[in-house]
Amino acid sequence: MAAVLRILDQQPADFTPRVRPAWLRALGDDDPPLEIVVERTTFRRLEIFKHDSWAATALYSARGRLIVAKFNRRQSLLGLSGAWVGRRLARREAKFLRRLATSGFVPQLLGPVFVAGNRARHAVARTYIEGSPLGRDVPLRDDFFARLRTAVNEIHRRGIAYVDLHKRENVLVGRDGRPYLIDYQASFGPSAALVGAVPFVAWFLGILQRMDLYHLTKLHRKFRPDQCPLSREELAALRPGFVRLHRFFAQPLRTARRRLLNWIGVRGAGGRAESEQFTEAALRRQTPSELSAATDRARFERAA
Repeated sequence: MAAVLRILDQQPADFTPRVRPAWLRALGDDDPPLEIVVERTTFRRLEIFKHDSWAATALYSARGRLIVAKFNRRQSLLGLSGAWVGRRLARREAKFLRRLATSGFVPQLLGPVFVAGNRARHAVARTYIEGSPLGRDVPLRDDFFARLRTAVNEIHRRGIAYVDLHKRENVLVGRDGRPYLIDYQASFGPSAALVGAVPFVAWFLGILQRMDLYHLTKLHRKFRPDQCPLSREELAALRPGFVRLHRFFAQPLRTARRRLLNWIGVRGAGGRAESEQFTEAALRRQTPSELSAATDRARFERAA
């Protein structure tokens, strides 16, 4: 899939991607390994989808079978080891994939990842789902958002808040036209016992779930305004108070982060992500025909 991702058309022909310094990369100076073993099968790396501060995600292949492996942070920061962070993030994501395994809208969790004979406890492997990140150039079936709402409701029914639905790159439009949610790093899903025992936990879970529904409505309005013709004022009226509070604190931090990345030369003017080596997938261009060609090429290369 990543082999055919294209930088947006407005970028100049001589565009040179900017690489983050080691301390801002999950694996430091390293990249995801060239070979991994999952479920007694050796997979070779085809493409790196993304490598940011928290994780490096790559596409792997073995005899025509494609999987995705995410390697969470191991790089130290200010002298503090990041290994425990990576292990915790991997356990969290595996837990949510396991809890939602029968839902039909998440990738299937695979077995442990081994690198050079050692288990990589900061890594999670899952099945690869062909598709494109939700974007303006991706055709959507009329029932796409109805299915996505069903998926979000099912996540909530299982006692989980997705949390990251404001990032449209987390919503995958499958080749079958159905929605899939692919990143559970930030999700919140306390045990039923904890929810029952601590009222604050149930209250906080409910707030996050209402935020999910608000961000779902925003996506619906943005990409299918014919189905969700809300005005800005009507949409604002639906915004939970917690979203306003989050923006109050998060916006200054986001601005400071962008300025830092601009200052150290990772991003261009204004701190926008398009100049980075691995920009968010939703900012790139990919067509269904390119998807098919990329997948066919990957299968051919590994079968050869």
